[in-house]
Amino acid sequence: MDGFVLSRPDHSVLTRGVRRSFDCARAAADALSDGSARLIVGALPFDPSAPTALYEPAHATVTNGPWSPETVGDLPVTRAVREIPSSAEHLLRVEKLIDRLRNRELDKVVSARTVELLAESPISPTALAARMAALNPAATTFSVDLSAAGAGFVGHSLVGATPEVLVSRRGTVVTCRPLAGTARRGTSPESDRDAGTSLLHSTKNLAEHAFVTAWIREILEPLCSDLSVPTTPELTSTHEVWHLASPIRGILRDPTTSALGLAIALHPTPALCGTPTDAALDVIRDIEEPRRFYGGAVGWCDGDGDGDWVVAIRCAEISADGLTAWASAGGGIVAESDPQDELDETTTKLRTLLTALGVRKTN
Repeated sequence: MDGFVLSRPDHSVLTRGVRRSFDCARAAADALSDGSARLIVGALPFDPSAPTALYEPAHATVTNGPWSPETVGDLPVTRAVREIPSSAEHLLRVEKLIDRLRNRELDKVVSARTVELLAESPISPTALAARMAALNPAATTFSVDLSAAGAGFVGHSLVGATPEVLVSRRGTVVTCRPLAGTARRGTSPESDRDAGTSLLHSTKNLAEHAFVTAWIREILEPLCSDLSVPTTPELTSTHEVWHLASPIRGILRDPTTSALGLAIALHPTPALCGTPTDAALDVIRDIEEPRRFYGGAVGWCDGDGDGDWVVAIRCAEISADGLTAWASAGGGIVAESDPQDELDETTTKLRTLLTALGVRKTN
């Protein structure tokens, strides 16, 4: 494994080596609070009941500005070999979920699918992260060793370029920027502008976004004073899609609450799971293959409690030998969703990772 990387436009955290690892988030948070660890990096899985991949690094470097490696190897020829589930099966899943939503079993649920990739030679996590950083300069690029999660993850890595910040903490200031509500970008300036405007006024997408901001408010109000949650979202974009975003800010009531503690409290948000959270999580466990670390969170937290945790989307898990990778994408389903639109949304989101690897098709 090449080491931990989390690169944001304004700063980067790079680490090498492992002093000790934690498969439990609370144990890692306790190590920070009692002073036995000065820095924790790694990943939280999508399912909070699964083992984490957190560790105290042996060496760490924090720099201003984005990460820019001096030398990067080439990426191998890679092809998509399997969809999990198939496109047809995903459509059927979404149709069944819409029926359950219309029966008011829950308000929103996120449905995801995965593309399995085979490479002709090993994929270097560092090379892939560097490629994704170059293609997505406004995103947060990450590469993290998943070995701490135990059997089935030893030597595996998670690499991505996410547009979504779960939570950041600096001193007593807490910020979040959830994304929920998506539209494919247009192919001309006019159609692109129209796509963004349509998203900003979409009843379905505004409702989906409101579930997320309401839930974050519920979690943060006991923890923060002067909590600011916008009443309406703003537009933000990646190369592939428009998103609805809400910048949220608050001041910690208890200054000992760490960035990792906040991440544990907030994850998984309705943006990646659904509403109500427990009901949506049960549905996802029942109908989907395990998401592993897709839809989880990647980040760092230091001994002062400061840190950044981003949502693990637009990413892939890479096998220990580097020859297989799994890229996943999901979309929020509400009662007004259209199955084909939801399938198309996942295809569009997958392009961030597939483009970096030079994969043109998902089947």
